[in-house]
Amino acid sequence: MKLFYLAFAGVLYLASFAGDVFAQSADHYLTIQLKNGPVVIQLMPDVAPKHVAQIEALAKKGEYDNVAFHRVIDGFMAQTGDVKFGNMEKGFDASLAGTGNSDMPDIPAEFSKTPFVRGTVGMARSQDPNSANSQFFIMFADGSFLNGQYTVVGKVVSGMENVDKIKKGEGQNGEVSNPDRMIKVTLGKK
Repeated sequence: MKLFYLAFAGVLYLASFAGDVFAQSADHYLTIQLKNGPVVIQLMPDVAPKHVAQIEALAKKGEYDNVAFHRVIDGFMAQTGDVKFGNMEKGFDASLAGTGNSDMPDIPAEFSKTPFVRGTVGMARSQDPNSANSQFFIMFADGSFLNGQYTVVGKVVSGMENVDKIKKGEGQNGEVSNPDRMIKVTLGKK
């Protein structure tokens, strides 16, 4: 009888833990207003808690408002989030967009088994896996070659048709002239 009780208690504990993890993700949303409409991203603090906390802090301070999609590769991804050089109303510099970060520290990698598929949101970084800071990208298509190499922070849950309409870049690196921007970025679903 004791063994049954311990097993039952263990199942209840695991069920409550799983419920807590689901509840964590369910409460973390980012809404990005684009020129063609909103995009809602469900953030995943259970997968990348430090990265999600940094994105939420930057969004809360309004740092992502008016930041350009400086690198957009058709069939691959749209990259944004350079709050230093990418703000199209304050100090935008097309030649430097994509090289800046925020005033917050870089974040150690939080790699997971969550795959990069259409709608996945991942953190951009340099060659150093521990250099992610403020920049992120949204996948247009599956990108399994990124699995385990970049930190997944969320997924688009509505508005992917608006992501598809982001102005694409030209050339192999996807630099965009006169780029689209994140008009307003807020926490929660709008």
